[in-house]
Amino acid sequence: MTAWNTEQSADFRSPLDVTRAATAVVDAQDTVVGWSRAAERLLGYRPDEMIGRPLTSFLSGPAAAPPTLALPPEFRGNEIRVARHRDGRELIVAAAVCTLPGAGPAGRVLVAAELEDLRQWESRLALLHGLTTQSPVGLAIYDADMRLTWCNTAYEQEMGRPLAEFRGMRADELYSDGKFVSRGHPPTLDAVMRHVLETGQSFLDLHFQGRPPSDPDTDHLWSCAYYRLEDADGHVFGVCEDAFDITDRYRAQRRLALLVEAGRGIGTALDVAVVAENIAEVAVPEFAATVTVDLARAVLEGETPATGSSAAMSLVRVARRSTEAEAGAGAGAADGGRDEAGLGADPSPVEYPAGSPQDRCLASGGLVLDGPDLVVPLRAGDSTLGLVTFGRDTDTATFDSGEVALADELVARTAVSMDNARRFTRERTASLALQRQLLPRHVPEQSAVDLAYRYLPTDDVTGVGGDWFDVIPLSGTRVGLVVGDVVGHGLQAAATMGRLRTSVRAFAQLDMDPVELLSRLDDLVAQSAEEQRSELGAPDGTYTDVTTGATCLYAVYDPVSRRCVMARAGHLPPAVVDPDGTPSFLDLPAGPPLGLGGLPFESMEIELPVGSLLALFTDGLVEARDSDIDHGLDTLGRVLSDRHATLEELCDRAVAQLLPGGSTADDTALLLVRTRELDASQVAEWQLPAEPVAAGEARELATRQLNDWGLDELSFATELVVSELVTNAVRYAEGPIQVRLIRDRTLLCEVADTGHTSPHLRHSGEEDEGGRGLFIVAQLVQRWGTRYTRSGKTIWTEQAFPAAATRAVAPG
Repeated sequence: MTAWNTEQSADFRSPLDVTRAATAVVDAQDTVVGWSRAAERLLGYRPDEMIGRPLTSFLSGPAAAPPTLALPPEFRGNEIRVARHRDGRELIVAAAVCTLPGAGPAGRVLVAAELEDLRQWESRLALLHGLTTQSPVGLAIYDADMRLTWCNTAYEQEMGRPLAEFRGMRADELYSDGKFVSRGHPPTLDAVMRHVLETGQSFLDLHFQGRPPSDPDTDHLWSCAYYRLEDADGHVFGVCEDAFDITDRYRAQRRLALLVEAGRGIGTALDVAVVAENIAEVAVPEFAATVTVDLARAVLEGETPATGSSAAMSLVRVARRSTEAEAGAGAGAADGGRDEAGLGADPSPVEYPAGSPQDRCLASGGLVLDGPDLVVPLRAGDSTLGLVTFGRDTDTATFDSGEVALADELVARTAVSMDNARRFTRERTASLALQRQLLPRHVPEQSAVDLAYRYLPTDDVTGVGGDWFDVIPLSGTRVGLVVGDVVGHGLQAAATMGRLRTSVRAFAQLDMDPVELLSRLDDLVAQSAEEQRSELGAPDGTYTDVTTGATCLYAVYDPVSRRCVMARAGHLPPAVVDPDGTPSFLDLPAGPPLGLGGLPFESMEIELPVGSLLALFTDGLVEARDSDIDHGLDTLGRVLSDRHATLEELCDRAVAQLLPGGSTADDTALLLVRTRELDASQVAEWQLPAEPVAAGEARELATRQLNDWGLDELSFATELVVSELVTNAVRYAEGPIQVRLIRDRTLLCEVADTGHTSPHLRHSGEEDEGGRGLFIVAQLVQRWGTRYTRSGKTIWTEQAFPAAATRAVAPG
């Protein structure tokens, strides 16, 4: 504030008012006959120095203002003169002359003031006039009894009537339905004004909400200030209220806040139903009283609705929220309104009658405003995903143009998120379907082992990963156990894993031993990587190969001999826990990861006591960023040493202790097996000489054994099988012949010899004397095959039990 404002802020008299201006009285000859103190202050001359002197000795005649002085129009009627100060300075003054009546010597009176003082006074008058008639801020003065005594034009416009009709009313009477929505001050208008009058404390930016008489159907918000009014002597005579309508600004801020909130809630979800629930929660009650979200059923399944006419679209109700549900939640409703937002896993169909706002919205593809209802389509590209309906309580509470634009923007953002969630649903569904095809859906029951497993992909978004495990039934009641790890995560790693798993299964079905299987797999990986590198390499020659470097562990357990043979390609060795609970990690030779080549694979064969625990796992289980792998292995060994826990319990404990919270930085697979042994009564084995009589002896032994087992119904087929296989061994091989029958879940028949030539199934001609035996065998059994050993080969067959025998005979 300037010094002039400080000293004269309470003085609204004109600088040319005779009571405050520099005044000189002159006679008819313009000789000074009177000189005021104000004139002395302005020009520095004492009265005794000026009386008797001519007016022109210190004041020039009327002249134009200096060219540097920009005078407002209202000043142009005054005389602008140049006055000479006693110290020699020249002052530009505004002067006015008035003739005095009467016959005395005083003829005229001249009043003068510095032109700048006059300009500032005129500015203050203009300011007061603007506040009174032009300001958008409502101004009102209340007396000490808090009754309205004066207001400006803006306040009258809010009241919708002239001041004379409401002068003398109290503030609480003028706004009986209003309330403060800000805090930190007395709660009512009456209390605020009383506090200001009593303490002198001013209030600034108090937010008051109400419905002015000029707009009784709409809530308005004002930013109010209150300060005490005092006269020049400090006597309190009232309080002034400044009120500025910030409704439009407040609505704009609410709209912006709503969009920000929508961005935080809607834009982060990858579930279509959650996105729908989020927009309903964001919009109620801030924007609408009721919000419903209806989607095409195809969207929930991750598919894109047909791009044709949307009028016939089949909709389902996905989310609904209303202020009634919110009120019920506040009053202690059981579900807090949440059940209304999320309508369950099976949304109900919804149909709209012809001509309804929703029907017109679908038909036109654009938003429809119908009274208190606003329907906006959820559009993504050329497709309509569904509808969002915003509703308000009464017909008068309609949506203005700004709110329509806000709803359109809000739904547009929702549609983007909805389409992203739909795409994610489709990709996730496809990924999970792929994963289900690549990993065992269920592990078949085994006579060789009891088992349990866990699979935790690190990519919890798609639910797929590069680790895998498998349990493969093999001939002779043996079982193949596999665990592997592909470099990387996600869909590409899962696809690579699927190729490796399929290859391992195919090689295992050929009864390859672990070393041969890994060697074949290594060659396949190297060949595949080279082919893909040449076909799919990037233009700069780079190629991301997730196949090379994969690791694998393959083990084969035989429940008849209790022998287990295994080999690994760059994978962690398995853990073995003896029946007494002592854990150890096998010193299994570590071959190179798949696809690198250069080094051979080596196997290890061990005997496992019945009830031994074998754990196959990937490094994601035991490796952690904050600890070394030895710590993870020690923890795993300690968990598995509990011999009283079930395999399922051990799996859960291992995951809980090694992967707390279920979070993992790498894909994780864990396969636990507890070994079993076939009872000696289930196995019959004979050694026969490689002589023609061996076939007949083998038939007699097999028939007798089947009779002991109560499987006479299989005698005829088994005699033919044994006779043919032994005859072939005598004819084409050397050395002793081993014949073995195993009563397991099927009847297994095996004939082993020292030859390495595999028999082939072929069709014999009508004149051929031989070659039909193996064909007959194939027709009598479920499966047959050949496996090779170091000493020769074994031809095996499987036959299903008769129904009665299946019920009577249980595997040991």
